[in-house]
Amino acid sequence: METPWHLYLMAGMYVVAGLMHFIYPKAYLRIMPRYLPNPKLLVFLSGLAEIILGIGLGFDKIRDYSIYGIIVMLMVFLLVHFYMLSGEKASAGIPKWILILRIPLQFGLMYWAYIYLKY
Repeated sequence: METPWHLYLMAGMYVVAGLMHFIYPKAYLRIMPRYLPNPKLLVFLSGLAEIILGIGLGFDKIRDYSIYGIIVMLMVFLLVHFYMLSGEKASAGIPKWILILRIPLQFGLMYWAYIYLKY
């Protein structure tokens, strides 16, 4: 079965998002919940996870593992989204309505990954 172009789009999106953790780490450090330990390491690991999982989408033998990894990663990232709603400083200057819209977007991204299981 031929791999659809939108799966490659998703893979590219995660690779680029992961690279941004290394190019602009301060942006990610600003939104890291203060109650989590070692924020620099967490930014590094989350960026690395996005890159590895995005690349994994391109390989049939590990695609399902990457999809499950992406879904779990997006669930963990909900911590950041809820933390950003906790106060003005945590919001990093992003309007509250955008922060609220990002939560259902996470679930949409989870579903987008889910539909490729056993593709």
